[in-house]
Amino acid sequence: MNILLQMTARAIDEWRAELERVLPEANIATWPEAVSSPDYVLVWKPPPELFRRVRPGKAIFNLGAGVDALLALPTLPTDVPVIRLEDAGMAEQMAEYATFAVLRIYREMDVYETDQREQRWLPRPWRAKADFGVGVMGLGMLGRAIAAALVPFGFPLAGWSRERMSLPGVATFAGAAELAQFLGRSRVLVCALPSTAETRGLLERTTLGLLPPGAHVVNIARGDIVVDDDLVALLDAGHLGGATLDVFNTEPLPPDHPFWHHPRITITPHVAAVTVVADSVAQIAVKIRRIEAGEAVTGVVDRIHGY
Repeated sequence: MNILLQMTARAIDEWRAELERVLPEANIATWPEAVSSPDYVLVWKPPPELFRRVRPGKAIFNLGAGVDALLALPTLPTDVPVIRLEDAGMAEQMAEYATFAVLRIYREMDVYETDQREQRWLPRPWRAKADFGVGVMGLGMLGRAIAAALVPFGFPLAGWSRERMSLPGVATFAGAAELAQFLGRSRVLVCALPSTAETRGLLERTTLGLLPPGAHVVNIARGDIVVDDDLVALLDAGHLGGATLDVFNTEPLPPDHPFWHHPRITITPHVAAVTVVADSVAQIAVKIRRIEAGEAVTGVVDRIHGY
């Protein structure tokens, strides 16, 4: 079989070496080598030119959980299955990041950090968890992992998704009709939604305004789900208490962006979950061998819904 790999220059050698180790029967080329008709193309944010030159025969693998950048390519073939990574070590990392963010907010560590800088010794009063609802927005594999990690801490947990789901220890809400009720009980909102036509710009002034006064937004999904100016406006107005952001509309975050210096915003450089190469390649190899055997695989992207 023939495989074409397209990846950032910094990571491509590691990916190729792992693919050669796990799939020794494959002939592996790297973009922009001239491989006009590979069986499989493995890509991460490929240039439009790739699919002008290359015609994948069996499948396109997206080397990450988010497929929005790939689906936006005008040159992407419409008749070749797109397969996304499922977890591959990312769910655990996402759950760690979200749990840390929620506990940091609940225990008011941001306040203590400010107090330390200003040499202020001021213990905060204890807060009952029963009054501190946490909402997870998006209940795919990553969102479910986040919710499961938070269950043992005893917060009133809620989850919202496009379609109705059932999760142990989590009150679930579905669709536009139940969005306001879900947001109204979320003192911390953890966004784990995919970027789709339905979700881009979803967290804007009106929806963010439905959160309780003093609520905190944690976005570890996609930057385009949040409207930056509306988030800043609600923070400055005092309706929102803070935001923890790992993803942004433009990455790297531009030097003049207000997020850098806003006192109520904590940013990290898209590190909530990084792709684990060995786990990812092992998953891809299993799926390629299943396809070669004529068997079905999971993770095939629904292009209508965008994930």
